[in-house]
Amino acid sequence: MKNSSRRVFMFQVAAGSALLSAVAAQAQTLPMVNEKDAQPMALGYVADTNKADGKKFPKHAATQKCGNCTLYTGKPDAPSGPCGIFPGKAVAAGGWCSAYAKKA
Repeated sequence: MKNSSRRVFMFQVAAGSALLSAVAAQAQTLPMVNEKDAQPMALGYVADTNKADGKKFPKHAATQKCGNCTLYTGKPDAPSGPCGIFPGKAVAAGGWCSAYAKKA
């Protein structure tokens, strides 16, 4: 490998690492989902699973929380994190919506 190729490679590794760090930092500062927005309302999203409408969503159970849903990608001990249903937004780990799917 030529020296210039090594320099380019090392630069790319450094740039990639910096980019990953920036993405991780941005993920931690996502705005929270607003329960009053159209999509969250349609899915019955609530920040507290105990406030879910049992009449409208009879399959809801108090043990179903965003934090133990397959779509939740936040850290297990975090109070909130990203969700695949609401791109660019964070959901409360103790929240719930009708798209809930228990983690395996």
